[in-house]
Amino acid sequence: MKRDARLYDIVQALRDGRLHTAAELARLTGVSTRTIWRDMEILAASGMPVTGERGLGYILRSPLVLPPTMLTPDELDALVEGLRHVGQEGNPRAKAARSLLYKVVTLLPQSGIEMDD
Repeated sequence: MKRDARLYDIVQALRDGRLHTAAELARLTGVSTRTIWRDMEILAASGMPVTGERGLGYILRSPLVLPPTMLTPDELDALVEGLRHVGQEGNPRAKAARSLLYKVVTLLPQSGIEMDD
């Protein structure tokens, strides 16, 4: 897993407001706890509101508020339809399309879009 994807997954895990240990995050992302320690330093240095320390765990100090994504209903429908089409088995970009659709669903919970599984 590339670092950007791993950092995204870590932030998604931390958004639940609970304390997460480095070992737990390491299992989630498939890396060592030492890598998680470095990742948490990167997140903190980038301005992400994370608090924690080695041996105790990590938590977001405040809810993560993302900027609004302004899409018209037709634009959102087109995006989702395209991602679902590309995300079909056999397409070389299927995994990337499904990952992007997951991100859209996560960022726009009010849209009512559901993942197909």
